[in-house]
Amino acid sequence: MNKLQFKNLSKTLLLIFPLMVMQSCGFLNKTMEKVGLGKKGGDVVSDGLEGLSGGEIIATARKGYKQTAPAGMVLVPSGSFTMGQADQDILSSRVSMNKRVTINPFYMDDTEITNHEYRTFVNYMYADSVSVLGEEFITNKLSPDSTVWSRDFSYHNGDQMTEYYFSSPAFDMYPVVGVNWEGAQYFSEWRTKQLNTAREENGQFRSPKFRLPSEAEWEWAARGGKEGAKYPWGNPYVANGKGCFLANFKPYRGNYRADGYPYTAPANSFNPNDFGLYNMAGNVAEWTQDAYAESYMMVTWDLNPVYDDRDEPRKVIKGGSWKDVAYFMETGTTTFEYKDKTRSYIGFRNVVDRLGAVPGRE
Repeated sequence: MNKLQFKNLSKTLLLIFPLMVMQSCGFLNKTMEKVGLGKKGGDVVSDGLEGLSGGEIIATARKGYKQTAPAGMVLVPSGSFTMGQADQDILSSRVSMNKRVTINPFYMDDTEITNHEYRTFVNYMYADSVSVLGEEFITNKLSPDSTVWSRDFSYHNGDQMTEYYFSSPAFDMYPVVGVNWEGAQYFSEWRTKQLNTAREENGQFRSPKFRLPSEAEWEWAARGGKEGAKYPWGNPYVANGKGCFLANFKPYRGNYRADGYPYTAPANSFNPNDFGLYNMAGNVAEWTQDAYAESYMMVTWDLNPVYDDRDEPRKVIKGGSWKDVAYFMETGTTTFEYKDKTRSYIGFRNVVDRLGAVPGRE
């Protein structure tokens, strides 16, 4: 081989090699499709039904679908973490044993559902569902039970909160309470229906449903991506360096106001965690989807675990509340309440499944 032949061969290889690389990465195929060659283009005759062309399956991703965060929600990315108690189990309950689990991405309300948001739901129920559900059911089962402020505590003057907490504009942005687990389910179904009805009218694909978070999802979200975090802010202390409390709870015996609020606080009070979620510790405890089971850690899977038992009336609550000591605010602490009970210290928030991969976050 003379020098001229070797030079020509070298040039040919330099031209072919980049094409081979682009082909292996799929770049060349995509480029050919854009200019009308390959799978999508050219003179291929369609068979008339979407997904078939020339007798061959050429179905590609349907156009027009893009999942975005619903209003008031933030993305909680997928992750793996050690679920369970992050500090001493002072109750010796042996319920929150440690277990590594993996969670899919989802969207979560950045605050607890507020009085004003829940009032919107109740008003719509009265407006368009009385003939189906009955006014008595809406009043007694779906409307918040304001008497919880007087009923939950012996010899307690809760008249002001009973009369004004849900009705007054002063508390519009405070978390709704007095709603049981079943009421939270109705709210989630109604919220899903409203969104998907609007999307269908606009020719959009349906959204995944609103629902309560599983216990594992809630705990992963509360930790804000911090492995072994005792509290949502990460460190093991309930106050910052200046002595300011980091959540709304009961810091001292008989002193509920040391954190600034004797009862609940506005839903966006205090700093959010690293996922952008407010009040994942304190303020109000939150309903989750899970039934309560002492054997939870042993019987649930380690990928998106949820314990769904419709015959179990006890449902898991997480996060602690304005009336609780710090132990109940810990991310790994698990307690329960009966699903038909309403309390002045239990609220909720919704989640929505994130479908597929999250660009730049996976």
